[in-house]
Amino acid sequence: MKKTIRWGILGGGRIAQKFAADLEWVKDEDLRAIASLSQKNTEQFLKINPSATLYTDYESLVTDPEIDIIYVATPHGLHYEHTMLCLQHNKAVLCEKAFALNAAQAEKMITEARSRKLFLMEALWSKFIPPYQKMIEMIKNGDLGEIKNVLIHFGFIPQPPIADRIFNPALGGGTLLDIGIYNIFYAVSALGLPDHIEAFMSPAASKVDEQCAVVFRYNNGAMAQVFSSYATHLTTEAHINGNKGRLRLSHRFYTPDTKMEFYPGRSDEPTTMIHTAPTSGFGYHYEASHVGDCLRKGLTESPVMTHSNTLELMQIMDTVRKKAGIIFPADEKRK
Repeated sequence: MKKTIRWGILGGGRIAQKFAADLEWVKDEDLRAIASLSQKNTEQFLKINPSATLYTDYESLVTDPEIDIIYVATPHGLHYEHTMLCLQHNKAVLCEKAFALNAAQAEKMITEARSRKLFLMEALWSKFIPPYQKMIEMIKNGDLGEIKNVLIHFGFIPQPPIADRIFNPALGGGTLLDIGIYNIFYAVSALGLPDHIEAFMSPAASKVDEQCAVVFRYNNGAMAQVFSSYATHLTTEAHINGNKGRLRLSHRFYTPDTKMEFYPGRSDEPTTMIHTAPTSGFGYHYEASHVGDCLRKGLTESPVMTHSNTLELMQIMDTVRKKAGIIFPADEKRK
């Protein structure tokens, strides 16, 4: 592929706007067009990139010959529909997490991309940020010893005006796909795929999960406890605990500006404090840069965020939803 990667964005919400702004920090990657159904969001994009083409429908974006790849940034419940729309018009896709509502949708999306030899990746941006990579490095190096348990919580009370996607089951509402996915991703990154899963939820009025508690158990005795909530504000921290030391990722553990602290042995004081805030942007430029490299190499699958990674994550969340009793309309259609 040519040196400069030409991006389109499908969807105009807050994350899409941050991603658009971060493309300014990526060499040889340009934002060429945005498709948003919201006049308000369109006006915001004009402030970010006044030279980009603005579309008020998605069909115009996916048929634009000047676009190499499209970032799908609509709500979870629309990812399958919109990713398939892009793929069927032979556009490579970076699809925001959660990749789909369930593993069945994810498999169809991946099959479509492979049949057309098109690049497709889930935009789980945390996997590309420096703090996450440092965490993985410390685990692999044995700095924490054998990981025995992981404790993660992520919660906030949505403030008015509350976006429809937050509690709408048709859009994949509830904490699990929105914020709980980060908890599960970090737990699996530290401990691997669980051998046993238990999950419980407190329903919102719409019957999606307002709070969700998940326990992973492993045959070697390790455990993970992760909790997500729209009912309370939480500190949003991750604690990775081994028999030689523990690692704490403080408020907004899943972002580039988290503060990492390493506590050796039984110490209550960190001997190492690692703060890896981004020098610019919001942090989405790390994954965008990786995608650009993949496209230039002619890859159809990321070697970092693989299709198998996405399917495994979706399968875990399917199990969590089954155990907790979280049902979406898309599940009923599969019966």
